[in-house]
Order: sequence, then structure tokens, then C-alpha cells
Amino acid sequence: MPDNYLPQVRSQYEALPYPPCNPEDEHQRLVLTWLEDLPMINHYCFAGKQSFRNGFRALVAGGGTGDATIFLAEQLRATDAQVVHLDMSEASIALAKERARIRGLNNIMWVHDSLLNLPRLDLAPFDYINCSGVLHHLADPDLGFRALRAVLKPDGAIGLMVYATAGRTGVYQMQALMRLANGAQADDQRKIANTRDLLASLPPSNWFKRSEDLHHDHKAGDAGIYDLLLHSQDRSYSVGELFDWLEHDAAGTGGHGLHLEFTDVQRGRSPYLPHMVLGSRPPAMAGELRKMPRRRQYEMAELMIGNIITHSLYVTRDASCTAPYGNAEYVPFFFHEPLTGDVAAQVFSSNRGQPFLLRHQHSGVSVMVNPGRYGPQLLRLIDGQRTFGEIFDQFRADWRGQAAAPDNATLFADFSESFEALNALDRLLLRHPQAGAAAAP
Repeated sequence: MPDNYLPQVRSQYEALPYPPCNPEDEHQRLVLTWLEDLPMINHYCFAGKQSFRNGFRALVAGGGTGDATIFLAEQLRATDAQVVHLDMSEASIALAKERARIRGLNNIMWVHDSLLNLPRLDLAPFDYINCSGVLHHLADPDLGFRALRAVLKPDGAIGLMVYATAGRTGVYQMQALMRLANGAQADDQRKIANTRDLLASLPPSNWFKRSEDLHHDHKAGDAGIYDLLLHSQDRSYSVGELFDWLEHDAAGTGGHGLHLEFTDVQRGRSPYLPHMVLGSRPPAMAGELRKMPRRRQYEMAELMIGNIITHSLYVTRDASCTAPYGNAEYVPFFFHEPLTGDVAAQVFSSNRGQPFLLRHQHSGVSVMVNPGRYGPQLLRLIDGQRTFGEIFDQFRADWRGQAAAPDNATLFADFSESFEALNALDRLLLRHPQAGAAAAP
């Protein structure tokens, strides 16, 4: 095992496989992972054109007990795609294998090794790589990222999750406290017991106690409390640091030169947009904020909202990998909740064509949206089957106005703010018809 992995990290995951799970739960439910929904991967990584057939290959690097692996393999069950699960913990792989056995999944290849060895493992290149919660536990995260890129196809994509600095402020203070409290203590069970003891006695003013509702692992057994508060190798990133590392640094001379698309669980990129973070009570400078460069908006929003505890993002070669709004060949579809065109139209027509406050329960977002002149009518025609071109044609067929019906460019411009609001929440995505049924929701 390379020196980049601390021995303590490997022994932790052998003794306390993570995330903790009971394989028997597979009889009752499928664990969903946000980044691995195929329609999301298709929209953000393959311009909406990926069929997930013809030998599609996915790698779950540092797959742990198998959440992402099982979810991917289940979605790809009826295709010829293969999922490779790689992890350094035998105990974690054993749990993941049992989960796959219970589900009858035979499209998974199991590899017991470190992701740092990927360039030497003679594995065929991958279309998609998931690496969630792994790189921030390496002594040199960039070495790990370079190992992933070494086995990624030139037009492939990486789904990445790393810890976020601002939202984990209390976690790092608690980790520092436990290092002081445990001192030279080597027994893991004693350290866990000490942590539980102190947690129960902390005053309300403690930063971890004040932000405890953001964190759940410490309530989920020994593996969770150890991973959150006692980990021996743990670092985090701000949005700016991720842009410096993976896209371009502030001077434009460093970084990997890749494109980043952030999507927080249940909230999409809305926590990274100041106008959505401050939507219910926008400041006087709201208009100026929306004109700022994307990176600066994201950096500001992270500090405004304060509760982003992990950064989830897709890393691709460039912005063209995201399905483009404004192309009439694409199919818009609702996703992540049972939303229909009729329901969406009713919401967006609630203020009779004037800007209204969109309150989204699942994400907690409240934002002012201008529905445009035609937004509700267009939303009503979205059924997940028709392309924008077909939707616009139907809209014009129903046209009852005195003037000529608007052309495609006019309709796209009018609908843009409605699309942006729903797409920022990852509730309205796009796919190209050539993707086929495997990429459909």
C-alpha cells in the first residue's frame, strides 16, 4: 500500500467499515446516491447524449461498503455496462459484495487495492468515475486525482465529493478537542467512548453543538462517530480552493484546466448562487451579484449560506459536456420528485405573469422568479417525451393571439428564467433523443 495512505486510515476502515450498513436492508430498499443518478450524469457529463450502453464502464474508486456501486449497478442492470468497485478495505468490500449478491447483481467487478495504484492495475479506461469522500483522506489529494485521470477516457467524467470547510467549522473544532482529550490514547473504543462522553456534556455555545443539525454520522454508530470526529487524515476545501485545484487558479497558471458543475444533495447548485441563497429578501445589490463571474458568485454564496458541509460536483473536460439550453432538439424532463407539467404551470402562474416567490420545500430555497409571458403554458407541455421543438410547435398550434406566434428564439428567451430556477434545483434536466431509454428518468 502506498505511503500516501496512512496506516491508521486503512486500519480504521477494516475495523469500522464505512458507511455503516446492514446488507439485509437490500431486501427492503435501494440506497440512492445523488451524483450517480444516470439522468444527472447524462445531463452534466455527456451533453445529454449518453446511452449507457456499448460497453459503458464506471469505476467507483474508494467504494467503501457499496452505496454508489450498488445504485449504479442496479440502474445499469439491463445494459451491457460494467461497474468496477475498488477499495482498500477487505471488510468494506465484503459488505458491498453481500449487498450485490442479495440483489442478484452480476455486473460488478471487485478490486481490493488503493486508488493510487490505478495507473498500474491494467484496467480498461472508464467513461465515468465516482470518487466520493475519498480524496480528502489522502496525504496528497492531487496524487489521487491524477491517478483517477490516468484511467479516465478523454471524454469521460468524474463525480467527486469532498468536505466543505465553512459548513464543517464545528467538526474541525471538535476533532481538535478530541485530539487534546484523547492524547496518546491508542484504543479506538476508548476514544469513541470519550467522544460520546464529551458530546453529551458540551455547552450550547460550542460550535459543533450549534451546528449539530447539519451532521448525522455521530448518531449512526461507532463507524460514523469515528469517521466524523476522530479521523486521522481529514481535510476540507472552499469553493475557491476547488476552482484553483481542478479548474484554474486565480493567476490562470495552475490547476487541471477542467470544468466544474456543482450539485448539492437535494439542492442542486442553488446553494452556490447568491440570488437563490438570498432570494426571499434580496439586498439592493442583488442585480450586481448576478453579473459577477461564476466563481466569485459561488465563493460568496458558500460564505452566505454557511451550511454546505460537502461539495458534490461533476468534473468534465469543458462546459460543452453539460446539456445545452437553447437547442430545440433536446427533451426537457422533470426529475427528483413527482412534478408534472400541470403542477409546475399552476405554481408559475400563481402571480398572473408577474415575478413570484418560488418556495421549494425539499431544498429549503425561496427565490423570486420571473415566469415570463409564456412560462406556465410551456411548462404544461413538458412531458419528458417531447423535444423543445415539439413543445414550441404545439404552443404555436394552440396560439390564439392577434400577432404572429413567437419563434423558437423568442420562446427560449422568455422561458430562460423559469428553466434556470428549476434547473438550478436539478428538478428540470435535459437529454437528447439519441440517448435512448437507459438515460431517461
